[in-house]
Amino acid sequence: MNNKDWKLEVQQVLQENILTYWQEKMVDEKYGGFFGRRNGLDERIPEAEKGAILNARILWTYSAAYRVFKKEEYLTMATRAKRYLIDRFYDSINGGVYWSLDYRGNPLDTKKQIYALGFAIYGLSEFNRATGDEEALDVAIKLFHSIEKYSFDREKNGYLEALTCDWKEIADMRLSEKDANEKKTMNTHLHILEPYTNLYRVWKDERLKEQIHNLVLIFLEKIIHKETNHLQLFFDEDWHSKRNCISYGHDIEASWLIHEAALELGDKELLEKVEAVVPLIAAAAGEGLQPDGSMIYEKDPEEGTEDAARHWWVQAETVIGYANLYQHFQHIEDLERAQKCWSYIQTHLLDRENGEWYWSIRPDETVNTVDDKAGFWKCPYHNGRMCFEIIERF
Repeated sequence: MNNKDWKLEVQQVLQENILTYWQEKMVDEKYGGFFGRRNGLDERIPEAEKGAILNARILWTYSAAYRVFKKEEYLTMATRAKRYLIDRFYDSINGGVYWSLDYRGNPLDTKKQIYALGFAIYGLSEFNRATGDEEALDVAIKLFHSIEKYSFDREKNGYLEALTCDWKEIADMRLSEKDANEKKTMNTHLHILEPYTNLYRVWKDERLKEQIHNLVLIFLEKIIHKETNHLQLFFDEDWHSKRNCISYGHDIEASWLIHEAALELGDKELLEKVEAVVPLIAAAAGEGLQPDGSMIYEKDPEEGTEDAARHWWVQAETVIGYANLYQHFQHIEDLERAQKCWSYIQTHLLDRENGEWYWSIRPDETVNTVDDKAGFWKCPYHNGRMCFEIIERF
């Protein structure tokens, strides 16, 4: 497939399958913002909690859509998400954002999960990038300062996972039930690096630049395993790895997000270090690639177990990761890998009747309709971003 045809296919899926779905099915006209959940059968769950992650990712997606396409309908969605994030999720007393609200928009879980602050920065900075809106930038900068003040470990480096509403220590720091309860994680560091990079596009602050540089080095020196080139996932506060599990989707996602950060900083020495490692991380991720072009979810070498489901977000990141390799390292096989995974997505993951993508395809190739179509973690961000990346890169 030539790149022009690929780009047109991707744009059609973005606008007709993803963006339209959220506009038509997820806007909460009664209580404001967006509904918290639609289940795997595409049924709305009216009293589902509303997550900060979902709202921030909707904000990022529609801000990017307006920036790229300049359609007022996308600006309307982005503005709705911005207002709800600032007016409802943002803690005007303590700073930071609440983890979740009830369906009416009242604070429900008020902990400060740093991952959520990161995504709020990501969405707000993209809104500013698309519109020049000063309020969005101002709140994004406040969130940056909160992360640096309360989460950054000045003694041992890195960022702590979570704190209470008023920034005290918290017993359960987990991002989700499947995560280890450790003070530092790969996932949160990756999703601080990502929004900090986007914030730097619109706010050339020296402290921000230093911290992006530091985050890249944390990945190179602490998170990427020196022998396997896989990402290590969980750490104690002293950076001792605590669980040996391979997440193929995070491997391939990190390969391009770390590269993106180094490119944005424009530091030649740092970029050389990163570009020596990017193909190695992608090669490690490639251990999860299947003959049909898809990428499996994860593997636990210690337990000898494997989760071979094809999750929607892993396929999206696989496409971007290999497209990035092709763009910057000019290996035609990487373009072929990206396009083969795209073909898998089109054949298996797109819900062409109801819109959006299914959560996953099971190892037996049946569709997973148990997990959400839209919800706390099922957002228009991974698949939407994949589309924007292909449209803008090619």
